[in-house]
Amino acid sequence: MSTTTPPPLHTVHLLRRTTLNRIFAGIYSLAILTLIHHHLYHHPTNTLFLTADVILAFMWATTTSFRLYPTRRQVFPENLETSKEDFPAVDIFICTADPYKEPPMNVVNTALSLMAYEYPPEKMSVYVSDDGGSHLTLFAFVEAAKFAKIWLPFCRDNNIVDRCPEAYFRLNDGAFADSADIKAMYEKMKMKVESVVDRGSIDAEYITNEDERNVFDKWDKGFIRHHHPAVIQVLIESGQEKDMKGHPMPNLIYVTREKNKAHPHNFKAGALNTLLRVSAVMTNAPIVLTQDCDMYSNDPKTLQRMLCFYADESTRHNLGYIQFPQRFYGINRGDIYASEYKRLYVINPGGMDGLKGPCYVGSGCFFVRRVFFGGPSLPELPEARYLWPGHVVEKPIRNNKVLDLAHEVAGSNYENNSTWGSKMGFRYGSLSEDFNTGLQQHCSGWKSIFFHPRRPAFLGDLPITLYDALSQNRRWCIGLLEVVFSKHNPLTYGSRFMGPLMGLAYAHNAFWPIWSIPIIIYSFVPQLALLNRVSVFPEVTSSWFMLYAFLFFGANVQDCLDFMLAQGTFQQWWNDQRIWFIRGLSSYVFGSMEFFIKRLGISSKGFHVTSKVVDNEQSKRYNNGIFEFGVPSPMFVPLATVAIVNLVAFVFGVVQVIRGVNMNGLFGQMFLSCFGLVNSWPIYEAMFRRTDKGKMPRVISVISTLIGLTLCMLALVVPNA
Repeated sequence: MSTTTPPPLHTVHLLRRTTLNRIFAGIYSLAILTLIHHHLYHHPTNTLFLTADVILAFMWATTTSFRLYPTRRQVFPENLETSKEDFPAVDIFICTADPYKEPPMNVVNTALSLMAYEYPPEKMSVYVSDDGGSHLTLFAFVEAAKFAKIWLPFCRDNNIVDRCPEAYFRLNDGAFADSADIKAMYEKMKMKVESVVDRGSIDAEYITNEDERNVFDKWDKGFIRHHHPAVIQVLIESGQEKDMKGHPMPNLIYVTREKNKAHPHNFKAGALNTLLRVSAVMTNAPIVLTQDCDMYSNDPKTLQRMLCFYADESTRHNLGYIQFPQRFYGINRGDIYASEYKRLYVINPGGMDGLKGPCYVGSGCFFVRRVFFGGPSLPELPEARYLWPGHVVEKPIRNNKVLDLAHEVAGSNYENNSTWGSKMGFRYGSLSEDFNTGLQQHCSGWKSIFFHPRRPAFLGDLPITLYDALSQNRRWCIGLLEVVFSKHNPLTYGSRFMGPLMGLAYAHNAFWPIWSIPIIIYSFVPQLALLNRVSVFPEVTSSWFMLYAFLFFGANVQDCLDFMLAQGTFQQWWNDQRIWFIRGLSSYVFGSMEFFIKRLGISSKGFHVTSKVVDNEQSKRYNNGIFEFGVPSPMFVPLATVAIVNLVAFVFGVVQVIRGVNMNGLFGQMFLSCFGLVNSWPIYEAMFRRTDKGKMPRVISVISTLIGLTLCMLALVVPNA
């Protein structure tokens, strides 16, 4: 009797460049070892450049771990045999923390786009965590619940793909007969919400019933951001409310956990763990999607694509999560701040997918709920059975007992004397809770999958000022160092439980801040030595110089190819390299300083929310590819100082060439000065030429110029050693 093999739900294959990557890795490794040998036996006392080159070699090794097994996946949702009635339920978590930095209308758009998935609505529940505890955010969602009754059937009946209202009305103008009416309703809601946020209060006329009044009355004088009771409000209950066409709707629940100054709240990880418990009490879906408040759904069929992995019995046993890449809209032509993070979100996860799977990057990730409770074969379950991943919820979500229990598990002291945050749930101990959580889940025996669809599953906002981009990166650096200096260090703990390649892959992100060491050394020392006519590199005619040239150009050419094969442009790659250089002199340095200050027990600001508010003038400059420096941040001082030093050193070298001085032994330093000068071009413009509000603040320009010129003068007057 013959059996028919069922059609595949997904396929995976290694990329064709894998063999070339491995060959190049062998050749480049030999070159690195030769360089280290050269340092040790020819310049044993020059520890500065040896340190820089060892760190560069280590970071190259971590990057190479992504190039040995790069994969590409394809899914076939049409082969799903499960009927829609049998689709698993999904709990969707959206986190927001500040109505002024994360405008409530942005969060509303994210929620509406997710509620409009092509998926049985009774199988979906959207939980909005408002960690800022703002009645303004709740008001926005009260209005969104009303608009959803119109928006969801409009999307379904017209088979709309762009189901984020803001994106739809931005990209489509009157595509359907009722588009104008729907847009008018949306604009009315938007105007009402934004006016309430601008005033900071809710007019009595906007509160339409007694239930709403009772909820908003909880925001009394004693209700402050860091000290308030839990508020859990069911805005839509799937079994009770229907849209304007009579179809069921997804659950929509607003959650702000209790906060008490006597108990640590553990930032975003604490908010997510509260959602895990509240959702377990109310719906307890086997799949959990975590989504940033500024990342809206761009493909209504994403859940079906996810099911192609979840429904496959061959991968299901130890599959912990499925990570989709973070993609962004509104990026200017050259992506001047490298905010797309193409290597972090697209290239590197594809390389890890061939190992045990990608890191968790905080958004666009579908978890199996079971992954939060120990390893695949060693569960770590909470004492309360109603929080177990297999618990079946039988009561409706508005049931008084359910709501009372939900408020209880959202209490500020609920986690006391428990393993929440250490062995269960999202992990504490790092501001980069996503990286820390994924690392520990992989070390527990779970695997993950990376899927990069042609049409981005999610699109999000991105920083449009250099200060916001660097501040975001600085916060990540602090969180990553917190993991490095914990017992979960990827090189030791990670390699032990995941293997050396996965350990190196995780270490690539964890050790980001140490990039600052070689960047600072190569941005200052060769240039200052050039001013003193001291050679730090071999002469151009030396074979050792060719080794340096091969290492420099080999790494950059390979990185450029990786970038362009991931659908990037040369200009975007160049800007990515420039921003890497800028981060090394600013956010990596200041993030490291803030981390070590915190380790010494000195107070730190802690979690910083990146502003999502867009200023029209800033937006105009960003779209024109002009750097925004308007904030007088100390992070800009090293950037401008390096720009001055490289400019002076390069001009000095050119003058020496014109005077006929033999610069053969100083060519490498001339090249680095020129390289630094080209990368610093936007800084020179901001310091000396621009007159708009986004220019380099005068105080930063003056301080940096004085420091840079002082260093150059000292280098000129110090006698040759």
